[in-house]
Amino acid sequence: MIAAPTPPVFQDAAPQASPHAAPDPAGFGVYVHWPFCKAKCPYCDFNSHVRHAPPDEARFIAAFRREIAHMRALSGPKQAQTVFFGGGTPSLMAPATVAAILEAINTAWPLTADAEVTLEANPTSVEAERFAGYGAAGVNRVSLGVQALDDKDLQGLGRMHSVAEALAAVAIARRAFKRVSFDLIYARPRQTPEQWAAELKRALAEGCEHLSLYQLTIEPGTPFERLYGAGKLILPDDDLSRALWDVTQEVTAEAGLPAYEVSNHARPGAEARHNLIYWRYGTYAGIGAGAHGRLVVDGTRRALFTERAPEEWLARVEGRGHGIVSDEALAAQEQADEMLLMGLRLKEGVDLARHARLGGRVEEAHIAALVAAGFVARTGDRLRVTPAGFPVLNAVIAQLAG
Repeated sequence: MIAAPTPPVFQDAAPQASPHAAPDPAGFGVYVHWPFCKAKCPYCDFNSHVRHAPPDEARFIAAFRREIAHMRALSGPKQAQTVFFGGGTPSLMAPATVAAILEAINTAWPLTADAEVTLEANPTSVEAERFAGYGAAGVNRVSLGVQALDDKDLQGLGRMHSVAEALAAVAIARRAFKRVSFDLIYARPRQTPEQWAAELKRALAEGCEHLSLYQLTIEPGTPFERLYGAGKLILPDDDLSRALWDVTQEVTAEAGLPAYEVSNHARPGAEARHNLIYWRYGTYAGIGAGAHGRLVVDGTRRALFTERAPEEWLARVEGRGHGIVSDEALAAQEQADEMLLMGLRLKEGVDLARHARLGGRVEEAHIAALVAAGFVARTGDRLRVTPAGFPVLNAVIAQLAG
């Protein structure tokens, strides 16, 4: 039996980090992966798994505690500015499980007094009933997987909620949490710019501070890939996709939630701080099955990956104290490439001086060509992608990194 959650100490006064803690200029966060879902969406290629029997949450709590302790031994003393519960579907966890994991994180890496603690949730009525419990456990931001505000399209996307249920969950979330975000997928089959504009305005009317808006893409190995290959799933062509992109930028900017990252929109100051750690090339611990991390260990930045299969991860942690299956020291050029790849997703762009310190080098001729084409802009050492460049971001990055 898992005990009911109690308000955690860190909500009032977080312990201070050791004076020997290494500072992270771009931030340090903790990602926790809960790999289970009720059903697998046909477009999803995430590390998520459906099980007929509910997982043993007490056993997983013990494993999370052990892996957190192992990652703390690698990272050394730090303060965590953010925690992100991703999945899978973290809102399938009991609030007491979330509370226990947060307690272990706070012991390992004391949370700052203003730490952002995000939990991804599905907007079903059953899961929305847990929101007050998550708030009591220490979650202060929720990210809801709404995905569409059209019942027929929700069914086509394999979602298990209706539009009415999703909007009710948004309303409950706004009462339970200080900060609320939700996701929508666009460029869906048969979707027109006019339909998407109306749907987006309806979403913005909910008054949330943050929206993640993703174009539907065909991922390898998914049911949608098979349907697409068989000609049974027709997506918008390039011209229509561009029109949908333009509508997205125009409607969100007009509502006061401009894009700060290629797929993320927020009111100023409401950006997802955890994701900013990724995009600004900070460091983070990845906990749970299939989690990725970037830690500086003995002065070397390392890429760490854990076992993807939940039961195998559990066995590894119970046997060895962690589920790490890959631990790679990143060469200077690899770090520079990662920084460029992540940072150019942001409207603020990247610091070329920092990129050079990591060992990277961008050809001035490539920058000049992209500036002339109107795809990037440069101010001193700051290089950023322009609104014209974001729709062709992959090509821009390829030219700069080439």
